[in-house]
Amino acid sequence: QVQLVESGGGLVHAGGSLRLSCAASGSIIRINVMGWYRQAPGKERDLVTTITSSGTTNYADSVKGRFTISRDNAKNTVYLQMNSLRPEETAVYYCNAEVEYYSNGYWRKSNYWGQGTQVTVSS
Repeated sequence: QVQLVESGGGLVHAGGSLRLSCAASGSIIRINVMGWYRQAPGKERDLVTTITSSGTTNYADSVKGRFTISRDNAKNTVYLQMNSLRPEETAVYYCNAEVEYYSNGYWRKSNYWGQGTQVTVSS
């Protein structure tokens, strides 16, 4: 069906930057909204940012001005540039996408999650 594979997480000092990528693969017809969420230990998964297929973006207030989401529709890939990272933003970051795809000759639409990538920001 469809897979989302994330990359780019790691360890960075406070104030540093990281760039995450998430590539979708499979029998994809179209990807609608793509986004990034994060989940810190013991906390719920929270929205970070989303982007529509036409490029309209939405950001959580806490990341506005520091994070930038973008996408390459030809590559079915979404990116997250994170600048001025803070220790409290240490979390597993998950990619999410609403995907229209073919399955056994039928059109389907489902929401998919990546496996997550760890981002650790040291103080």
